[in-house]
Amino acid sequence: MTRRRKLRPEEEALWEKVADTTERMHPAKPAFLPETETKRAKKKKPEVKTPAPITPFRVGQAAKGKPSDDLLPAIADRIKAAPLQMDRKAFRKMQRGKLVPEARIDLHGMTLAQAHPALNGFVSTAYARGLRLVLVITGKGKDKDRGGPIPERKGALRHQVPQWLRMAPLGAIVMQISEAHIRHGGGGAYYVYLRRRR
Repeated sequence: MTRRRKLRPEEEALWEKVADTTERMHPAKPAFLPETETKRAKKKKPEVKTPAPITPFRVGQAAKGKPSDDLLPAIADRIKAAPLQMDRKAFRKMQRGKLVPEARIDLHGMTLAQAHPALNGFVSTAYARGLRLVLVITGKGKDKDRGGPIPERKGALRHQVPQWLRMAPLGAIVMQISEAHIRHGGGGAYYVYLRRRR
C-alpha cells in the first residue's frame, strides 16, 4: 500500500475548515510548516488580550461591595432552584399554605448529632404510615459570631436538614422539599412531600 503525498482539493478545503477552528498549542513557530499551514498562519493573527486595569487601593480604604463569607447561594434560593418533582397544582397549594401537613417534628434545641437520627426516624415512619406531607421545623438559627477566623453559618439545622433529606436513606422516599408558608413557620421550617408508598 503506497502513501499519497498530496491531498485532493476537497480534502484540503475540509482540512482548512477544521484548522481554522483550532488554536495553536505551542505559540512558537516550527522551522518547517506545510504549505496549507503557512497560508493559514498568514491569514489568522493571534489576538492579544489586555488584562483589566487594576484599580489602586489604599490601606484603610473601605472595600467596594458587600462582603460575604458564604460562597453558596442562600438556602431558600437553592431549594427554589431544585427541579419540580411533584404535581405543579399541589406544589402551588403547598407553597401558599393551603395543604395541611399530616405530621410534624420540631428539631429546635437539638444538636446535629441528635437531630439527624430523629429526622430519619420521623420521615421513615411517616412514609411507612402512608403520609404524603410532613413539616420539619428547624428554627431560623441564632446569630453567634465567636470572632474566629472561619465564619459560622446562621442556623446549622436549617442548612443541614435539606441535605439530609436528599441523602440516603431518605432521598429515595422524599419527592420535594420546600420552605414552609409563614403560617407553618416560614424560613424556619420545611415542607417535605413524600413519595406514594409502593
